[in-house]
This record gives sequence, structure tokens and C-alpha cells, in this order.
Amino acid sequence: MTASTPRWWRQSGARYTLNIDRMRSYCTFALFFAVAITSSAAPQAASATHSTAQAAKAVSAPKPDEPLLPASFAGWEAASPGKPVTDPAQADTANAAALKEYGFADALLNDYTREGQTLKLKALRFVDASGAYGAYSFYRHSGWPKAEIGAGAASDNNRVLFWKGNIVVDAEFSRISPMSGSEMRELATILPIPAGNKSLAPPILYNLPQKSMDAQTTHYALGPAGYTGSGGVLPPELVGFDRGAEVATATYNLSSGPATLTVINYPTPQMAAAQEKAISAYLKAGNSPQHPFTKPLQDSNPTVLEARRSGPLVAVVSGDPIQDDSRKLIGLVHYEADMSAIPGGGDTEVQKTAKLVVAIITLVVVMFVAALMLAGFLGGGRALYRFLRGKPLSSVYDEEFTRLDLSD
Repeated sequence: MTASTPRWWRQSGARYTLNIDRMRSYCTFALFFAVAITSSAAPQAASATHSTAQAAKAVSAPKPDEPLLPASFAGWEAASPGKPVTDPAQADTANAAALKEYGFADALLNDYTREGQTLKLKALRFVDASGAYGAYSFYRHSGWPKAEIGAGAASDNNRVLFWKGNIVVDAEFSRISPMSGSEMRELATILPIPAGNKSLAPPILYNLPQKSMDAQTTHYALGPAGYTGSGGVLPPELVGFDRGAEVATATYNLSSGPATLTVINYPTPQMAAAQEKAISAYLKAGNSPQHPFTKPLQDSNPTVLEARRSGPLVAVVSGDPIQDDSRKLIGLVHYEADMSAIPGGGDTEVQKTAKLVVAIITLVVVMFVAALMLAGFLGGGRALYRFLRGKPLSSVYDEEFTRLDLSD
């Protein structure tokens, strides 16, 4: 503006310029505040997205062409390419029915040599870890010393048996040595183990009380062949495998004598209630030609034989303790509908997706609250500024247009 510009124009223009500068300052501050809020919340959603992507990658199964056993490990060299089998009868003729019940998928048999010694390996792969653990407990006899290999192991002279993920390895050494355990541990680290739920142990094992339990006597069965072969207490037809039952058994060293606890899991509490009545009637009837007891029941104290239901679980106690101890043991079996996640299981895909959705909703809510706070701050600050200058709080009556006053 020049000095010749009319005074009214200079005053109106100055007011107009001041308003524009003020609006630019407000917009710049609002933009900076919104970017700061978005930047602080965005990493949460990005982290959740990254976690979901990582989880999807983690649950991918091993490659189908990946061999069960390596060509060499710990100095052992394969004597041949190995014999792959898909028929359980070729893997174990005598126990083919039990392997089918556990979900046998395939196997690889191979011989290894090292400095004149031999090692026979049999790797059995199952659909999931439940089947692998069941097969491991089927082959492992009670009383075998425990070994620290894979997810669980036991040994008997020159034989070592262990399981990890959905694979069971049966090793037979020509001569056992102090280094045999470390050699098997090295083998366990290179097995093609799937990630995710296929590597989790059967959840029913967590319903077995841990106090006084001999962990080397636990057995898990999904069918009559596996149950009978692992020394089941009840007649297989009374368990109800045709109804989808699964069984876990263990021996307990109680102060008054050893006891065997059998826990049966049914798909529904209604099935469990019906089977509990049948099992209780069978136990109360006693041993007779019409319904003979199994050998474990014949060797048990008749006063301790009892069945008890908790939700979809049916527990049966047998053995030779006193009645008070047996009732305390069976009373420890309690079904919890909101059981905590199995250790090592991690979040499922549904849980990870839910966390991502919650993070996105949280981001939207934070931005909405920030916008309200920003609006209150700017509006209240402008009103306070006008009040301190002696003007009305609202600018609705301010002159918004430049006008020519020609009345003079």
C-alpha cells in the first residue's frame, strides 16, 4: 500500500491481512498436532500388522519334499538313501492299527554308520503332535529312564525313543556311549518340525494332577488298539472311542500305595454323563463271568474303584491305595471351561486379527478425541484472546466485508 491509499482502505486491509495470518497460524498448528497424534498411534497398528504377517509365516508347514532324516549328523553317515513308507504296516506290522489311530502319515527307515558302529533310525510322522505324543507313550514302557531330548524322551539299554512336534524317532545303537544323548539332541534340532498348533501336546494332559505323578508312566490313546496296547484299565468298548473319546492315564505314588488315574475326554458333557453312569455301574457290579474285569482292575483294591465326572471329563481311579487317598486324587480332576493357553502355544490367528482390529479402533478413537481437544483449544483460545482485548467472545458481529461509506 502507498501513502495515497485512503485511510479506510488501509484499516480494512490491515484487519483483513491480520485475519488471514491468524487463520494460517491456526491451520499450521492444527496440521502439526494431527500429524503428531497419528505418528504416535500408527506404530501400534503397524506392529499388529507385522505380528499377523509373522504369524501367518510361522504356521506354514515344512516343505513336502523335505526328508524326515538327514543324510548325516554328529559324525553318523547314512548307509543308503533310506526307505520311505506310507503304510503303517510297513513301519510296524504288529502295531499298525495303533499307528492308524494316532494319525500316521509317513515314515522313513534308515541305517547309519560311524567308525564301525551302526545306528538304526525309524522316524514316524503323524498328522499332529497329539498323535506323535500318543505313539511315543505307546512305545515307551513304564519305568524307562527319562532323557532330555526333544519334547520328551526315554531310553532302554541301547534304545532311545523321543518325540518332537509331530515326529517320533526310535533309535537303536549297536553300542551306547556317553555322547549318544547329545547326538540325538543334535538330530532333534534338524527334524522338519511344523510350527503352530500342530506342535502342541494333547490338551487333556493338563487335566492330569501333577502332584505325586510319575511322568514316565503317562499314556495317551485315541482308539482301542492304542489304549489296550498301553495297558488301559477299562474295557475299550466301555470307554466309547466310537464317540470321539480320548484317554490319558498316569500312575501316582501315593503314601498308602500306587494308584492309576484314567481321564477320559468326551466331545460334550452329555456324552460324559452317559458314559460315567455306564462305567460306575460296571465298577460297582464287580468282577463276574457276565462282565469280567480287566487285569489292572482285578489287581486293584475293590474299595477304591470309583468314577467321577467334571464337565466333559470322566475320571476313574484304580490301584492299591486306601480309599481316602484315592478320593483325594480323583477329586483333583476338575474341568475348567476357561482353561489358559497351553505353554508355548502363543496367540492364534484369530487372536492376532482381533488385536489388529482393536489397534485400528484405538487409533480412530485417539484421533477423534484429539480433534475435539484441538477444536476446544483453538476455539477457547481465540475467545480468551478476544476477551482480553475487550471484544465480544464471538466474532459474529465483526465486519467481515470491506465497504465504502459514501454517506459523507
